[in-house]
Amino acid sequence: MLFLAQESFGGLWSLVTNSGPIAQAVLVVLLIFSIVSWTIILKKVRFYREVKEQSQEFFGLFRKTASLSQLYGDCQRYPKSPLAGIFKSGYAELNHQIKALNPSGSTPEIPGSKGTLKNFNGLQRTLQKSAQTEMTTLEDSLSWLATTGSVTPFIGLFGTVIGIINAFQGLGEGSLTTIQAVAPGISEALVATAGGLFAAIPAVIAYNHFITQLKVLGVEMDDFSVDFLNTIERSF
Repeated sequence: MLFLAQESFGGLWSLVTNSGPIAQAVLVVLLIFSIVSWTIILKKVRFYREVKEQSQEFFGLFRKTASLSQLYGDCQRYPKSPLAGIFKSGYAELNHQIKALNPSGSTPEIPGSKGTLKNFNGLQRTLQKSAQTEMTTLEDSLSWLATTGSVTPFIGLFGTVIGIINAFQGLGEGSLTTIQAVAPGISEALVATAGGLFAAIPAVIAYNHFITQLKVLGVEMDDFSVDFLNTIERSF
């Protein structure tokens, strides 16, 4: 089995090395797309795992906290959690409104202690804006995966078309018109199509997987914003 795999790889490598300059240039472009895509995929897998873990820990801390200022200080322990980012923005707006109404007053401490809130809608807009900012951060680099999944098959097809054109031109100039004469050129041309699919398939799978995770994170951010607003509404 190993011998057959090595033989197949050797045959494929010989097709690549014996192909024309345009086909090789196409394969280099596809290789760059593939390397960058796999780098993004591996980084995003680790990043989303950390985001999920930190968000769960922060939300649990939020549900148990008795001091918003203390929770604000704890946000630095969760730098990758979008929930912590939303809370920091909401707390800053809340603190600003309280200071505007009572410059000598203290910062918001304990949910449940009645106070005065200047503009509840302003706080809600702040949370929505922060959630959009956090979502933009989470979506970073995913556009490359989408581009790779949609473009690389056509780049590979371009290389294949050029290779087939060259193969038939060579066939027309030669004296032999058998399948044995045209098959090597066509097989070299089809390597570009295989390279395009090799780059596109993992990118599409990863992109769809990450988009699903983003939808889940978006729901979690919306739920947290509602919980935060409910806490503030009960307290102020």
